[in-house]
Amino acid sequence: MKLILDLDTGIDDAFALAYALASPEVELIGVTGTYGNVTVADGVRNTLALLELFGRPDIPVYPGPQREGFEVAEISAFIHGTNGLGEVELPAPATGPAGSAVEFLIDAVHTHPDLVIVPTGPSTSIAAALDDDHFAEHARIVMMGGALTVPGNVRPWAEANVWQDPEATNEVFRRARHVTMIGLDVTLKTLLTRTETAQWRALGTPGGTMLADAADHYIGAYATTSPHLGGCGLHDPLAVAVAIDPSLVECLALPMQVDVAGETRGRTIGDLSRQGPLVNVAVGVDVERFLGAFLSRLTRLAANT
Repeated sequence: MKLILDLDTGIDDAFALAYALASPEVELIGVTGTYGNVTVADGVRNTLALLELFGRPDIPVYPGPQREGFEVAEISAFIHGTNGLGEVELPAPATGPAGSAVEFLIDAVHTHPDLVIVPTGPSTSIAAALDDDHFAEHARIVMMGGALTVPGNVRPWAEANVWQDPEATNEVFRRARHVTMIGLDVTLKTLLTRTETAQWRALGTPGGTMLADAADHYIGAYATTSPHLGGCGLHDPLAVAVAIDPSLVECLALPMQVDVAGETRGRTIGDLSRQGPLVNVAVGVDVERFLGAFLSRLTRLAANT
């Protein structure tokens, strides 16, 4: 199976990238860059640096469009650090970005029938690619974003990725034919604690230290914003894991929409018109099986970097 990640590379995006690199079932053919936790430019730089750290500088990274007027929110900088990686400093990447993210996404769907795309930030690039009819009909998308049965995390009704560009996510729900939504309904059930990060630190490798330092920053931020959880949510890596093994989650299939105006802007909810494509919305997750796979894969990757 081929895989493309569409990342706004903050801390859990870094975990998602590591999960993909550590998974022999998939071939990561490229990464596209979006905005959210950081700017597109900073996210692309983080991705390139991480790929070099983990020994895969051959994987291309394509910058995507950034919403006009975008600025990193104060809460995003608090959670992910001002550099997106919890203030972990990596060497400047030796390689540079490739071409257009939107063109790469469209070409890849035309070329690879076994491709899955995993967006873990705003869906701006994905929505732009939907202007290609073949992409809209055939792209298989497993997105991290939204909240159906639980409150949002930036507004009572809105999750952060969707909130950044609700019009884009609404286009994805209404036009893409094969979408799975991995939202806060399931990601906040998958938690990482300092007990696990200590295992990475004990490896004594650059990869292990990077993962541990970034994760400890993330856990510390969650201790302030969501102390009741007792750890940090593994949002983005869960989406990658489900792209590889859909049996990790239980889904409801229903047409979805995003509120794009008014007080509830950014809310992901069932479409009352019921005319759009069915979206598979994850509402249950096998926490133990996912966490086991997450820890074993990232530990193996970190041990060798």
